[in-house]
Amino acid sequence: MIDTSNIVTVYMVGIGGIGMSALARYFRAGGFEVYGYDRTPTGITDALRDEGCNIIFTDDPVLLTGSVKDAGSTLVIYTPAIPADNKILSFFRESGFRLYKRSEILGEISGSTDTLAVAGTHGKTTISTLLAHLLMQTREGCSAFLGGISKNYMTNLLLNDSRYTIIEADEFDRSFLRLDPVIAVVTAVDADHLDIYGDYKSMLDAYNEFIGRVRPGGRLVINTVIREKLKFPGNMTSFTYGFHEKSDFCVSNIRQTGDYYLFDLKTPENVFTDIRFSFPGRINIENAAAASAVALLCGIREEELRKGLLTFKGVRRRFDIRINRPGLVYIDDYAHHPDEIRACINSVREYFGARKITGIFQPHLYSRTRDHAEGFAGILDRLDEVILLPVYPAREKPIEGVTSSIILERMRLKNKRLLQMDEVIPVLEKSEHDVLLTIGAGDIDKLVSPIENMLKMNAAK
Repeated sequence: MIDTSNIVTVYMVGIGGIGMSALARYFRAGGFEVYGYDRTPTGITDALRDEGCNIIFTDDPVLLTGSVKDAGSTLVIYTPAIPADNKILSFFRESGFRLYKRSEILGEISGSTDTLAVAGTHGKTTISTLLAHLLMQTREGCSAFLGGISKNYMTNLLLNDSRYTIIEADEFDRSFLRLDPVIAVVTAVDADHLDIYGDYKSMLDAYNEFIGRVRPGGRLVINTVIREKLKFPGNMTSFTYGFHEKSDFCVSNIRQTGDYYLFDLKTPENVFTDIRFSFPGRINIENAAAASAVALLCGIREEELRKGLLTFKGVRRRFDIRINRPGLVYIDDYAHHPDEIRACINSVREYFGARKITGIFQPHLYSRTRDHAEGFAGILDRLDEVILLPVYPAREKPIEGVTSSIILERMRLKNKRLLQMDEVIPVLEKSEHDVLLTIGAGDIDKLVSPIENMLKMNAAK
């Protein structure tokens, strides 16, 4: 157990990350002074500052205040996405401070509550956020550490006295192996983070280890399509979900009517017909099945389930519809793996039919660009027009020969180009748009508000 009895100050290196910012809010709610560093200001850091966090954006230990320099009363939390040569992190490490990874803190929280952990290479944030919203319809409620900003609650942290805490189980840096859930979800196991795991088998081994951490007598909810890829201990009950008729939680009879989808959900005990859900795309209906399965296992009633699914507003940067008016649609999405982008584009095609779709994509990580260049090119070819941005490096150093051009060169689509970030708005201003997408997990989010404002201003002329 981490002893916080003498802790007054919490310092967070990488405080602007979506997971770190939830922890910052958690400690602020607990009465701690919260300080932090991040590379650049963002909407998240602006919000944290408004909430009382003290944040700097220069990697210089000289800027640390006196209270932060007290090793006895300061807890330091960092994200593995911070480079090893970070000067502030090095100062804390060399000065005898107690340093903990974000995953270690979440592990502490997981051990003291009934954790509902959502793992998988895509879908985690949508399922976690929807599950939180479903449980918030019940008297039990929940706490939740989310990987995105819930549009229902406009935060990535929910706190109350519920026995349940929802945590996204992040496979990066094997972080999810710190959790001890009572219910675990696994959504997908596509090859990803191979810079961490080395190969696909090692990644699957980590998922099997995560499953093995479910508490004895706990439950596992897993996508039917990956059922055969993973191993299950005998000390838990497992359930499948998806579109396959033999799934324990099976979605069927999907219809689109106006702004809503209708579908039926078969469970091990009941069949709920004509469920209304306003989030576009089959992938999101599948996500709804996963969240509904866990909520039902936690005791949600039918009327609460129906209300939660109907009133779910989604997550910022997850199929985030910013504009939807006749002749103009703008959607922003965090997708950064070929399978995630495929799901996003398929949802757009399904919902908006044969309309012209323009996609702006920022690759995330040099290693992922290298490993999946063919996959990125293949799915982007399904768009009518593509603008590629330079690779967002995140935690990585450049890899020789790996740029966005290796995707562009593999694409068969003729209407494609490579632009710098500052060139995007001027180019878009000169073009007509029908359906526009921004896609990526880097700093492409800095373009979202400017694009939205520009489109609205042009439409008003």
